[in-house]
Amino acid sequence: MKNANNIWGVVAAAGVGARMGGDFDRPKQYLPLGPRRVIDHALLALCERRAVSGVVVGIRDGDRWWRAQPFAHAKLLAVSRGGESRARTVLNALRRLLKPDGPAAAGDWVLVHDAARPCVAARDIESLIAAARAHGDGAALALPVTDALKRVSDGVIEAAVENGDYWRAATPQMFRCGALAAALQDGIDADRAPADEAAAMACAGVHAAVVAGHPANLKITVAADLELATRYLSCRAGAETETETETETARGRRSA
Repeated sequence: MKNANNIWGVVAAAGVGARMGGDFDRPKQYLPLGPRRVIDHALLALCERRAVSGVVVGIRDGDRWWRAQPFAHAKLLAVSRGGESRARTVLNALRRLLKPDGPAAAGDWVLVHDAARPCVAARDIESLIAAARAHGDGAALALPVTDALKRVSDGVIEAAVENGDYWRAATPQMFRCGALAAALQDGIDADRAPADEAAAMACAGVHAAVVAGHPANLKITVAADLELATRYLSCRAGAETETETETETARGRRSA
């Protein structure tokens, strides 16, 4: 019998990144970002979490960029077939996990993450896991909207959007494997493929807890995002190095 209540990861990587423009020769998830590619950072964010038992990545059929340099990690369990929509890509990955001979149980949790979000912080993932378990039905990382919003048509401001409790959805998002698979299938069958997992679950009557994430968890969408992501990752690496140096210095003092 499968051990329910494990946590699995799914990384959606079947997009083509059309909004990046024509200056790149590959989908955005395969663009270099420091010593790794964008997708490698996103996969590592899940694979390096102790609580995550294994990860499945969903890619397009015939994805030559993945085949040219496949990501390798002990927790990467499988590569599943991407679909024509995010919902289909995630559903295919969930089905891979939930196969009769697969590792996951319907009651297990799954963290669904975008391949184009390379900068999610470990502490945000840990906060998300804690919130999803406490809430019981799931949770999603998001960022509160702090700027004034405008409704625009043909490049002209039509009206201001009334102030409210608005949040920008991010990933990972965390739900029960079986419930999420059913919600995604319902949306696809009704010809209303949901924009993300929280939207699919909301249509099924399940409302996720919101977890405030760090602004560094940006989605690579336009070329300028690469520069921002590079800065965020560089600053994080510098902070980690400084912390390790301080720790080693403290250990040296204690042993002296």
